[in-house]
Amino acid sequence: MSLENLLASARSWITDDPDAATRAELEAVVARAEGGDDVAAADLADRFAAFLEFGTAGLRGALGAGPNRMNRVVVLRAAAGLTRYLQDSLARRDVTVVIGFDARHNSDVFAADTAAVVTAAGGRALVLPRPLPTPVLAFAIRHLGADAGVMVTASHNPPQDNGYKVYLGDGSQIVPPSDVEIAAAIDTFPTAASVARAEDGWETLTDELAADYVAACGASVGAPAAELSIVHTALHGVGSATLLEAFEAAGYARPRPVASQEQPDPEFPTVAFPNPEEPGAIDAALDLARETSPDLVIASDPDADRCAVAVPDPKAATDADPQGWRMLRGDEVGALLGHRALGLITTGAATGADGGPGVVANSIVSSRLLGAMARAAGVPHEETLTGFKWIARVRDIAYGYEEALGYCTAPAVARDKDGISAALAVAELAAGLKADGRTLVDLLDDLAREHGVHASDSFSIRVSDLALMPALMGRLREQPVTQIGNVVVAAFHDLAKGDGGLPPTDGLRYLLADGTRVIVRPSGTEPKVKVYLEAIAHVDGDDLAGARTQAAERLAATRAAMEALTAL
Repeated sequence: MSLENLLASARSWITDDPDAATRAELEAVVARAEGGDDVAAADLADRFAAFLEFGTAGLRGALGAGPNRMNRVVVLRAAAGLTRYLQDSLARRDVTVVIGFDARHNSDVFAADTAAVVTAAGGRALVLPRPLPTPVLAFAIRHLGADAGVMVTASHNPPQDNGYKVYLGDGSQIVPPSDVEIAAAIDTFPTAASVARAEDGWETLTDELAADYVAACGASVGAPAAELSIVHTALHGVGSATLLEAFEAAGYARPRPVASQEQPDPEFPTVAFPNPEEPGAIDAALDLARETSPDLVIASDPDADRCAVAVPDPKAATDADPQGWRMLRGDEVGALLGHRALGLITTGAATGADGGPGVVANSIVSSRLLGAMARAAGVPHEETLTGFKWIARVRDIAYGYEEALGYCTAPAVARDKDGISAALAVAELAAGLKADGRTLVDLLDDLAREHGVHASDSFSIRVSDLALMPALMGRLREQPVTQIGNVVVAAFHDLAKGDGGLPPTDGLRYLLADGTRVIVRPSGTEPKVKVYLEAIAHVDGDDLAGARTQAAERLAATRAAMEALTAL
């Protein structure tokens, strides 16, 4: 688009934008671009490259003015499109939408705009009373019998981002073709001015809703078998108060918060990246653990739908860290909680969410250990595409997880990943082990001895130009890989063709002759391509250390080979 056309588009946007702050922001960029500032012109080109795409993850992007940013114009159009989609698909005007929001910049504003749009269209809007975790919104949809839910959050993204996550009436996130149909409905509202907004008429829910969620979480676990001490960090998100209340409701001692990260702060001042998976994110919690010697460290991501766990491990002990604190991988926590779930299912203490005997599930990029455990226990297991929008839809799910720290341990509470009920489930498991003089690390060793060492790893190829993502995937498709490192590729699945029995998705899966698995897929929420690796080594006799070494060596060799193959 020429600079002249960019400037014209920007001026039209300014006229349509109801937000004085973003109008002023864009006016300043326009003024600099008119004055010959090439950086401002490039900024305009990026802002007006396209409308922020609505997909199965809803909307997510940087805050700012313009169609390729998160702002009130984009949110008003999204709310109008969602409402029209619901009214058309349900053939009635009086649709009910529950709206939640976190403590990020403008989350409350976007929630209020959504409520105003739903109300003006003849629907019923129910707004959560304050910034609350995403699982509270997922719970509220079914608890209140709503037709849909909206959560304004960018989860664990950087401070400059926000997002708009959409759930339908079953309490799970949207999947195709709903995303395409909602996007088409959004396109029927070309401007903010074309969207009707009510001045009032929506309902702000009371704290009774949050209390109901807390009570349901508390009831999802048994009483502690032993006294447990836990350090918790909310990473400046909205999870602290709700998690502490849930522990108290379940009869567990309240975790000790990391004070510097306990209160919501949209700037996330003490972490470089507010994702517990990122190096350094839970350092403050580990420092407190070294001072206080708790049994566990639990970290929530900013909207508390994910749960990270760190444990003392004697094998990781050093002079500086005599307890050997280490963060468990998502697949390790997934296996531990899977062990818990399989025990509940096989004893009849847990059933499926749809009334059946219970199914366990995990995403395709997660470890194959849960599947091996389920086969040994005689419990059905399903593998799904990446994302809880797929995992939560497994019929009769009793437990599901994905390696990116997402766990559904109580589908009757929230049919989505829920970092709060998952934290309680981890605590219940750890307390039971502690009563027997054992730890979560001991249980992981048991699972490895029985089912083999499943060593997993991943890395990302971050891109500044989004066009590089399809280019990389295209290169791997056009130049088939027959060997990774020194190991032959025994099977290859192009997941875009639906290979491997799953619905089509952009991804590639390699199964090597030694049992190692590699999956390459573009991220659905961030500008990066992710590579997931898993090596399996079975334990010979009681030589667990030898099996771990063998699996680690295979994993390292595979990673080095894939880093070379995917280099840009």
